[in-house]
Amino acid sequence: MRYKITFLDYWHLSSGLSAGARFDSMVVKDNEYIPYIPGRTIKGLIREQYEKLGFVDIDKLFGVEGIDEGELYFSNATLDRDEKDMIVSKQLQNYLYDTIASTAINDKGIAVQDSLREIEVVVPLSLYTEIVGANKDITDAFRAVKRMGLNRNRGLGRCKIEVIK
Repeated sequence: MRYKITFLDYWHLSSGLSAGARFDSMVVKDNEYIPYIPGRTIKGLIREQYEKLGFVDIDKLFGVEGIDEGELYFSNATLDRDEKDMIVSKQLQNYLYDTIASTAINDKGIAVQDSLREIEVVVPLSLYTEIVGANKDITDAFRAVKRMGLNRNRGLGRCKIEVIK
């Protein structure tokens, strides 16, 4: 089954890398500097929702870490091929990203020394993914995901997920 993930706000799925003095955390990108969501991230989000919704056969469908991969296959969520080709051919990748800075504030309302952090974020856009072996329960669990990535509780990563027929 194919799905469309539409981000309604800036979003950040971390690559685990920093950019030295520029960013404390960068988003995951492919070799053409285009953001994507790894399939394993999608799998984890759906598994979490699947468990919350009380569905059964979790290990059978999602697998057991280090033992079994499960029956479902999750592709990376990527831009539409034509859209990606246009962005790459016109070298517009830098326009997909912005920076958000934040700092810790102490109980007196003063910024904590050395707490300034800058993260790279992606502008709102739509990505597409496929889940092989998905059923209605998986689709319901996926649609229950309302936010993805870093700082979900602080307004980042708001998204809408729909089935593509």
